[in-house]
Amino acid sequence: MKSLNRFLFLKIDNASLILFRILFGILIALECYGAILTGWVKKTLIEPQETFNFIGLDWLQPLPGYGMYFYFFGMGTLGICIALGYKYRFSIISFTCLWAGVYFMQKTSYNNHYYLLLLISGMMCFFPAHRNCSIDVKNDPSIKQIAMFNYIKWLIIMQLFIVYTYASAAKIYGDWLDFSILKLLMSSKGHYYLIGEVLQQPWVHKIMGIFGIVFDLLIIPALLYKPTRKIAFFAAIFFHLFNAIVFQIGIFPFLSLAFMVFFFEPKTIRKIFFKNSIGYTKKEIIMPSFKNLVYLLGGIYLAIQLFLPLRHHLIKDTVLWTEEGHRMSWRMMLRSRSATITFKVINKKTKKSKLINLNDYLTNKQRRRIGAYPDFIWQFAQRLKKEYLLKGEAISVYALNSKISINGKAYQEFIDPTIDLADTDWNYFWHNEWILPSKLEQ
Repeated sequence: MKSLNRFLFLKIDNASLILFRILFGILIALECYGAILTGWVKKTLIEPQETFNFIGLDWLQPLPGYGMYFYFFGMGTLGICIALGYKYRFSIISFTCLWAGVYFMQKTSYNNHYYLLLLISGMMCFFPAHRNCSIDVKNDPSIKQIAMFNYIKWLIIMQLFIVYTYASAAKIYGDWLDFSILKLLMSSKGHYYLIGEVLQQPWVHKIMGIFGIVFDLLIIPALLYKPTRKIAFFAAIFFHLFNAIVFQIGIFPFLSLAFMVFFFEPKTIRKIFFKNSIGYTKKEIIMPSFKNLVYLLGGIYLAIQLFLPLRHHLIKDTVLWTEEGHRMSWRMMLRSRSATITFKVINKKTKKSKLINLNDYLTNKQRRRIGAYPDFIWQFAQRLKKEYLLKGEAISVYALNSKISINGKAYQEFIDPTIDLADTDWNYFWHNEWILPSKLEQ
């Protein structure tokens, strides 16, 4: 325990944290402003009648009218404040709360990097990332520090290790190992200038498949080991820039590169980015009054992060089929889902039935999702139930012709057509039995 105390509460130079704050603020500003300019906010949060929020948070819906434009503009501005270190605590806490709202209010455009951004911004609320090279220090020089506790650096490294390790392990399954999922994912990239045709080649799929597993598994250990650090750094640049170009996933590749600052010596960072600044060279070990709180919160947090990606093993059937336990598990670029579905409404009193026209309720993007994900299907049934109750009608809702294709394979029946989804509860932690058994070959 003493050695752990000495390791966690050793004071180290804070150059990496200060630089990361600046890069982090710039990137989230670009993400938020870019979401407005590219039309993402309009398509995802303004055009839909309702978004598919995380179940249990139906009250969490976008602001009316053009409110979400102001919402994202505000978040982007907070990003600039974070980068500048202006009113840092207020800025980072405000951004984290607002980003949590965006993350939980819609799943139609779910991405793992939205989740990682939420986790990291939550961590940054507790870190002293404004104690140098900031407007806050300029306004109050007494808060300036050039050192931080070692646990700050290692908490971020542990988070990255969890992300990459689970991402690597998730790839060890049939459709990745035979490269068929990569062939399918690349089939939509054929129109890309210069590289489109190359991305269709089987040898490229093999390289991507093998490199993806090996990179995710070894990148963090290779960055920590000094003799391999530079090689790992250049491999990371290639890997993340490739992802940025091919998959066009926003700031995630660049955020991943920003994390690299925690693996290099502080004196190197100061020499490049903070020239003529004084570094921290002492090796003090200071036990703070909140030591026990660090152990408690840090232990709980890491335990949750270790368990969440494994929870699907406790749930009946395979996660590739049911999607139960998929989110928050770092299962990235693993599957492609397409589906057909028809919703049938039956008046419980008159027994009259009606087939629902999804065009009356959903955007194009939502219609592509609705039949492929069981939580979307259940939520839509519940919303139909509420809509008809407001008109004084008690109804049953059935999912007919529910079939799904995973990774381009043959369509299979997905949802039990005999179950009244309007009268069914959602099981948050275990399997929902109205999802038909999988016939996937693993």
